[in-house]
Amino acid sequence: MGFAPSDMQLTSPAFSQGGAIPTRHTGEGEDVSPALTWNGAPQDTKAFAVICHDPDAPLISPGGTYGFVHWVLYNIPASVTRLPEGVEEYTSGATDFGRTGYGGPMPPEGHGMHQYYFWVLALDREMELAEGLTLWQLLEKIEPAVIGMNRLVGTYQRG
Repeated sequence: MGFAPSDMQLTSPAFSQGGAIPTRHTGEGEDVSPALTWNGAPQDTKAFAVICHDPDAPLISPGGTYGFVHWVLYNIPASVTRLPEGVEEYTSGATDFGRTGYGGPMPPEGHGMHQYYFWVLALDREMELAEGLTLWQLLEKIEPAVIGMNRLVGTYQRG
């Protein structure tokens, strides 16, 4: 399938599509992941992965990747269609904060509004991937298994 949005829908009770992410879910607040819910996964889905990426961050790595990675979560069973706020289950990958787990929005001061892309990816197989993968390592491993995906975009600007 490649990486193209599908009919899946991703929502959060914390913010709407294009809406402001509450401070509670940012580095200026409690830094707790927002609750997420999805539906419309393809019938053959066996697992999910969830990521959060800020493409507005002015960072390009030597490997050619861009933006800032805030969350990488995977090995989520197909029976799961929602993540509670502050989820601690499943397998965490590495963020650009240099640690695993969720790290909320916190753009540089004076940098203006950033968009944060929360993605859910449906996979056609369970993969039991090791903890600590970067976003780019995860995407390389799961790309052949992706059968559905979509995003919820929130915004944040430091106060």
